Amino acid sequence: MAFNCKMATKSSLSAHLNLNQEMKRERRETFGGSDGSMVPEYFIWPDEFKGSQLLPELHVPHIDLNKFLSGDESDVEEATRLVDEACREHGFFVVVNHGVDMELMKGVHECIDEFFTMPLDVKQRAQRKVGENYGYTNSFFGRFASKLPWKETFSLRCVAAQNSSTARDYVIDTLGSTFSHHGKVYQECGKALNDLGMKILEILGLSLGVSREYFKNFYEDNDSILRLNYYPPCEKPEVVLGTGPHTDPTSVTILHQDHVSGLQVCVNDQWYSIPPTPDSFVVNIGDTFTSLTNGIYKSCVHRAVVNCKEARKSMAFFICPAHDKVVRAPEELVEKNPPRKYPDYTWPMLLEMTQKHYRADCNTLEAFTTWIQKEKLLDTGCTITPSA
Repeated sequence: MAFNCKMATKSSLSAHLNLNQEMKRERRETFGGSDGSMVPEYFIWPDEFKGSQLLPELHVPHIDLNKFLSGDESDVEEATRLVDEACREHGFFVVVNHGVDMELMKGVHECIDEFFTMPLDVKQRAQRKVGENYGYTNSFFGRFASKLPWKETFSLRCVAAQNSSTARDYVIDTLGSTFSHHGKVYQECGKALNDLGMKILEILGLSLGVSREYFKNFYEDNDSILRLNYYPPCEKPEVVLGTGPHTDPTSVTILHQDHVSGLQVCVNDQWYSIPPTPDSFVVNIGDTFTSLTNGIYKSCVHRAVVNCKEARKSMAFFICPAHDKVVRAPEELVEKNPPRKYPDYTWPMLLEMTQKHYRADCNTLEAFTTWIQKEKLLDTGCTITPSA
């Protein structure tokens, strides 16, 4: 696949800002023209990116977490084998019997429905600021000038610290006390998915041949992201994308989809769909976890497509390390896949690049490795290479 990756320039940032001002003046609440039949040019993607609803299904393993946690040796071995095979090939699997209350997830989707159907001026109380990773955004107007995603998002910070109320407080502070129920639901969802994430990290540790507790301990004080996604229907879905091809720069993603298909994954230059299945979560590896495995586990390119009939909604929980944790693969994994492929870094460094300098795509981790080496070169005045 030939996807271009370019760093933002001053001229492009200026164009983004001008576009943002234009869209603010229009206060557009729909994605199309006045009759909903037109697709503005800045939403249209080049032919090589365009998606299709008619794709074969990617058969990913369904991991029964209840069996894994039972301690039965054969169940543990089966789960770790399936996860290892999937993460080496494409980085996607599904977890079932996971212990998350599905009534809670139903409540999350009810809040998503309510929030994204609010008037634009209400949603913009939580408008995401340039360079920040939390808040509401409509297609990233103001950040990008072309190939805009056909979606709205609302992102919340979820801190793993005990008794943290970061998500709830943010919702109330930005949207007002009338959204206190939303804040409570999102806070509870973040805690439940953090607990689920710790179980998934245990499987990943065993699958990679390090201790069961290794990654769980690394992420125990994580500073993660809960993101609500809303993809409106489009009269011409064949010319737009809900989300363009990319890998997640974060560590591990836990995704809950509604009943509408749209998630697609590229494996060996072929696109496949991962349709929603009831009462399950899709899990995929992100760039930061790829770094921690020294490239053994893949962060696979994926995208979201839209349709002309109904909106699609999803909720993604992105596990991220605490801001002071150094991302560095343990020696036993470097020995399995030498040499050491990535420089040491912290999550805020990668976050800064993707929020201020680079649009996340299929080559984010490679671009970040080059970027961080240049930054260190400027700081030290000498050439560096990834540590061996």
